[in-house]
Amino acid sequence: MEPPASPRRVTIVDVARHAQVSTTAVSKVLRNAYGASPEMRAKVRRAIDELGYRPLAAARALRGQTYTIGVMLPDIRNPFFPEILDGITGCLTDTEYQVLLGPGCNGEKEEARVIEAMIDRGMDGLVLVAPVSSRTRLEDVASVVPTVVVGRHGHSPVYDTVADDDVAGAALVVGHLAELGHRRIAHIEHHETDPTRIAEMPNTQRADGYRQAMRNLGLAEEIDVVSTSYTQQGGYDGMQELLARPRQPTAVFAGADIVAMGVLDALTEAGLSVPGDVSVAGYDNTTFAAFGPISLTSVDQAGHELGRNAARLVLERIADRGKPPVQVKLSPSLVTRRTTAAPSA
Repeated sequence: MEPPASPRRVTIVDVARHAQVSTTAVSKVLRNAYGASPEMRAKVRRAIDELGYRPLAAARALRGQTYTIGVMLPDIRNPFFPEILDGITGCLTDTEYQVLLGPGCNGEKEEARVIEAMIDRGMDGLVLVAPVSSRTRLEDVASVVPTVVVGRHGHSPVYDTVADDDVAGAALVVGHLAELGHRRIAHIEHHETDPTRIAEMPNTQRADGYRQAMRNLGLAEEIDVVSTSYTQQGGYDGMQELLARPRQPTAVFAGADIVAMGVLDALTEAGLSVPGDVSVAGYDNTTFAAFGPISLTSVDQAGHELGRNAARLVLERIADRGKPPVQVKLSPSLVTRRTTAAPSA
């Protein structure tokens, strides 16, 4: 007995026959080209819906566009990055573009592999979120495909950037904790070693903002920075190191909400209460920060707005490769919740 034949993919010829028009007319509608009347467009769109026709991406690529945007996220476990993704997809809802996602895994080799795969598959544009590649590498990528970089500071003549004012965000946290009466305010940062990108990275900017704010408030002698990683384990390890200090902090500024989760774990394990013994603040204002049992004070850098601006800029750059580069910097705000309070007597 012969196996049943596989269902045949609906083609542009099928759409033309169903709509009782020429294949040329269908092609014009698909390309949104001049020469198709409103009635013709309606007939073709109706036939497409009824038949479930989907243009073959490879065929569209031969005509110059695939209507796909590649989005590279460095860590799919960090709950902040999906908020950026939501902003991107929301901005693209009323367009023909689809998002294809790739994890960069916080490593240069893994990131390069994902980016190259996106280029090889003919993505019309790329949105790279917090990439760890060097600026030279990013500019090489942007010379091939329209590119927007999210979360990196600095300027480039060939790609657009969208970032939060991380220095101002750090100052909001330090100012809030100092106003509550804290002096021994520590910071857990992401360890950065590559000199070619260190000044552009958000973690560096937040650490610099912390130091600057502490000095401005007359707390230079209380500056205490632990370098780990922007992960939950990094937060746990950083808090363990701070608890081993002869003079422990009364407040901790974690460089990201995911780091703050590790900090809370370590404090709970040590039998300390938050904010009774130690106040904790994060950065990103992720969805779980507002979760009642956690109620984390955090900097809101508007992830959705970061994504929306990135999508807008990549569409503009696809339409005009020669346009001047744009740098968007958003102003953060502080959302205070129950993890911060005045230090205990």
